[in-house]
Amino acid sequence: MARRGEELRTHILYAAKEVFLELGFERASMDQVAARAQTSKRTLYAYFASKEALYLAIVEYVRGVSLERVKTPADYPGPPLEALAQFLARFMQSALHGPAIQMSRMSIGVASRFPDGAAEYFEVAFQSVAERIAVFLRGTFRLTPRTANDAANALLGRILVPRFLRALFAVDPLPPAIPLPPDTPPVSSSDLGLARELIAEIVEPLIEH
Repeated sequence: MARRGEELRTHILYAAKEVFLELGFERASMDQVAARAQTSKRTLYAYFASKEALYLAIVEYVRGVSLERVKTPADYPGPPLEALAQFLARFMQSALHGPAIQMSRMSIGVASRFPDGAAEYFEVAFQSVAERIAVFLRGTFRLTPRTANDAANALLGRILVPRFLRALFAVDPLPPAIPLPPDTPPVSSSDLGLARELIAEIVEPLIEH
């Protein structure tokens, strides 16, 4: 049965993401996307008016996938600080897997000529995660918005460096892709241990006063 409507749009986005990751934004073309999606250029343009519009739609698609994988700290079991540690460890797993690193590289590559696209990906990949942490800290521990935001950004900055940068610049091998739930593997004990250490250093002093 032929795909239609939202199913076809999602199929095109998945195919387009693969083309963009393989070739980069500049080299990827709408012809290649149409061929990979096994649809016509006319159909492709009916959904996406330009390659830039298609890229922004891919970023929004990635947002949904990332949210499904990472969720929010409140979705994890256990005491609040342990739930936050689980969330951070899952975020690291998601941020370091191959397609996420490739998307980051591509977004950096187009930042000078397509800043809106790069900024949108930054919001999806990092800022939205910081906001989820800050919301959790405000609601759970009654921290002020500024304190919660500062703590969230500190947590992300400390847990990302240096492993994310080493993967981004190909110092370390590109990690493999990870499947979506329910097949997503458990988080690593090292990531979870680091998350707990950072929470003890950054968050616990704020809630003890």
